[in-house]
Amino acid sequence: MQLRRSAVNVASHIAEAHGRLNDAEMRKGLGAARAAINELQTQVELAASLGFFRESASDGLLDLGTRVAKLINGLLGVLDPADKIIGPRQLANLPTSAAADANSRSEKQNQ
Repeated sequence: MQLRRSAVNVASHIAEAHGRLNDAEMRKGLGAARAAINELQTQVELAASLGFFRESASDGLLDLGTRVAKLINGLLGVLDPADKIIGPRQLANLPTSAAADANSRSEKQNQ
């Protein structure tokens, strides 16, 4: 059951990322999808080591996960890295006027 949930999470995070309005938000969603793939692959490895999968089945699932992760990485590579969300840690390290400007841009992106 957990494997199914993880697999659905991968697709859900990709769909959510596709609906985002800017590259920074899309990167965030695709990062969550990549994390869900890692979780799924870990669960497959554990299930295989406990004998719930034949080796050929687990190898196929792991290979599929790797292929999807590569596709996500390719998409992440074409998104604009300059379109970033400024978080509290980054704001704290900026000079006062730059922090105010960044905070203003971040608020506009979230609207």
